[in-house]
Amino acid sequence: QVQLVESGGGSVQAGGSLRLSCAASAYTDSRNCMGWFRQAPGKEREGVATFYTGGRAALYADSVEGRFTISQDKSTVYLEMNSLAPEDTAMYYCAATPRPCSLSLRDWAYTDWGQGTQVTVSS
Repeated sequence: QVQLVESGGGSVQAGGSLRLSCAASAYTDSRNCMGWFRQAPGKEREGVATFYTGGRAALYADSVEGRFTISQDKSTVYLEMNSLAPEDTAMYYCAATPRPCSLSLRDWAYTDWGQGTQVTVSS
């Protein structure tokens, strides 16, 4: 089982940026799947971004395409978030699943989850 620890959340004004980090104890070698999800109060959890570790192929939700970027540096996965808007306010979770896997923004595709980090965007 992998341990995933998120950090980097906080409060920002609309238009601002944040970078979330996910420190992973495993699954960061090539071709595993890791992603970011978010859940706002009263809403279902939604996939934000996912990618193959060690590679470049990524998948983004339409709502964040062009504003968010998922990346990796060794055992840490990042979510760079720019042009933040109030609707981005949510608890953000890191998720992982070992290879073989396919890129998916569906939460059932992932076996391991972090505890989450809160992002609040004010207008």
